[in-house]
Amino acid sequence: MSDKSLNVNDFKRMKHEGIRITALTAYEALFATILDEAGIDLILVGDSLGNIFQGRDTTIPVTLEEMIYHGEIVARAVSRSFVVVDMPFMSYQISLEDAVRNTGTVMKKTGCKAVKLEGGVRIKDTLKRIVEIGVPVLGHIGLTPQSVNVLGGYGVQGRNNQQKIIDDALAVEEAGAFAVVMENITSSLAREITEKLSIPTIGIGAGPYCDGQILVTQDMLGLFRKYTPKFVRKYAELYDTTLKALGSYIDDVQNGNFPSDKESFD
Repeated sequence: MSDKSLNVNDFKRMKHEGIRITALTAYEALFATILDEAGIDLILVGDSLGNIFQGRDTTIPVTLEEMIYHGEIVARAVSRSFVVVDMPFMSYQISLEDAVRNTGTVMKKTGCKAVKLEGGVRIKDTLKRIVEIGVPVLGHIGLTPQSVNVLGGYGVQGRNNQQKIIDDALAVEEAGAFAVVMENITSSLAREITEKLSIPTIGIGAGPYCDGQILVTQDMLGLFRKYTPKFVRKYAELYDTTLKALGSYIDDVQNGNFPSDKESFD
């Protein structure tokens, strides 16, 4: 694994060479550093911080200022991974001028490598303009959490609206995005789109045929207990591990076993 910082061309090369892209989320320096050291290709500073970091039910309340704050911390902590910052709800939907200004602000203030926007056909002109001014864009189609109220929940997409999602994917590619996240869509549809597009597809709940995969880090580490989507594979149970460690600390303090001479000064 090279220590060289990744760029958009690396992701195109990875698709061409059949190398699967690895992606996870981070909101602060500790996890960002660990993901970078582990060799994760893409780190998303997701507006999912609303759920994980802030304890909210949706991502909708997350603000631009909050994304900039967390984005700068993560971007500063990594050396190899490609850092992408989510554009939060209403930061790019009001007008093209707003979208350009806000994405430019995120790039300047965070030091990230790209931004992510949700939507396809309906925001194609916005995506295209953002790319034209020099901002790399990661698209996001299928289940788009910022539209949860319109979609009526977090259900699987692509069973009855396949052509819409295909059109969204093509629109994202035509607008100049370097890659696209596909969330909560059927495996067969994800495979069809992956074969159609020249840009990489990164799946989350989209089956095994995408060019890469992304998960929320706290989900795959077993840290987030509020709910676990079907598509999450837990690679650890760190919530339980942490509880056990905290219990041991409490016992040691209460029983006078901590600190010992080893942890004390003469």
